Amino acid sequence: MPLALLALAIGAFGIGTTEFVIMGLLPEVGGDFGVSVPTAGYLVTGYALGVVFGAPLMTVLGTRITRKRMLMLLMGLFVVGNLLSAAAPTFGVMLAGRVVASLAHGAFFGIGSVVAAELVAPEKKAGAIATMFTGLTVANVVGVPLGTFVGQTAGWRITFLFVAALGLVGLAGIAKLVPDLPEPEGVRLRDELSAFKDVQVLLAMAMTVLGFGGVFAAITYIAPMMTHVTGYADSSVTWLLVLFGLGMVAGNLIGGKFADRALMPMLCTALGGLALVLALFTVGAHDKATAAVALFLIGALGFATVPPLQKRVLDHAHGAPTLASAVNIGAFNAGNALAAWLGGIVIGGGFGYTSPNWVGALLAASALALAVLSSSLDKRSARRSPSSGESAAGKQPVSVR
Repeated sequence: MPLALLALAIGAFGIGTTEFVIMGLLPEVGGDFGVSVPTAGYLVTGYALGVVFGAPLMTVLGTRITRKRMLMLLMGLFVVGNLLSAAAPTFGVMLAGRVVASLAHGAFFGIGSVVAAELVAPEKKAGAIATMFTGLTVANVVGVPLGTFVGQTAGWRITFLFVAALGLVGLAGIAKLVPDLPEPEGVRLRDELSAFKDVQVLLAMAMTVLGFGGVFAAITYIAPMMTHVTGYADSSVTWLLVLFGLGMVAGNLIGGKFADRALMPMLCTALGGLALVLALFTVGAHDKATAAVALFLIGALGFATVPPLQKRVLDHAHGAPTLASAVNIGAFNAGNALAAWLGGIVIGGGFGYTSPNWVGALLAASALALAVLSSSLDKRSARRSPSSGESAAGKQPVSVR
């Protein structure tokens, strides 16, 4: 494994920690600033929206500098945002710090995916992308519980100082270990935007929104579901989320390994399994052991889609993949926001705390339908140009696999 991938994974670990740790610290932050927990929840919403809009914005702004330098600037922005949050004198400044940090998120993972794929042989690209995303998944197992514990015992400001320090380590690693890869010649913003004319790129992004919407429809409301329906104590929720995080780690690594061998079969299997588990979770949530297993599987099956979807975008964006890759990261957060909204609607409609699982199952099933459509389009393109062995776009190998 190139050491540069380790540097990218460290940066991803810091970003993953700051994204999710705030969820466990909302009471402490709200209490310090004298705002309610729902109001403090804007720190989560603001970050998610910052990722959605920041991904394309920061990528476009960075088109004229090398990818390595842009990654370093993004980690610097991430550090500044977390330091601003740690020192915030008012809730408004705290929110601004969260938004500043979030602007680095989408572009870092988007550009990082491109760099990771270029560091290895073509048949190992998905595995390299998965290695970088391992930092994000491990953050949910180690960084988030640790950051929550530190914030609850030593103060939430210490948590954000800790995350800023992680950002500095990631910045130093990128500066030292990531090589200055040659940039594609003649790639302009127009070329980057042209990637969105490819129907396969758009289908991959739609699968990202719907597939991760399936995951977060359940996970967003996991605390009331586990305590009011399953019967777990409030103190058990943290460890249940660690179990979910372990599933994320396993699924990400498995998805990266098999996506390099059979991308579309891997993607269809993961989405189909996710839809089935979410549907069964509606009934299984009443049993503690079944619910715990379901949480692990939701994390595993959901994150098994990350490497293949990200590689799918890179494959079909051709010579200008950076913007499309970053926008696809924003699509993950768009799926989170969509799922949280739909889940809140069904709970508010009186369907109970398990009803978001049905929403998630329908979203995942919709993503599976798009994956089947995408695969059939690949096969149709292969039949049109059997002699060249190229996709309809004409420049990438057909990725039916």
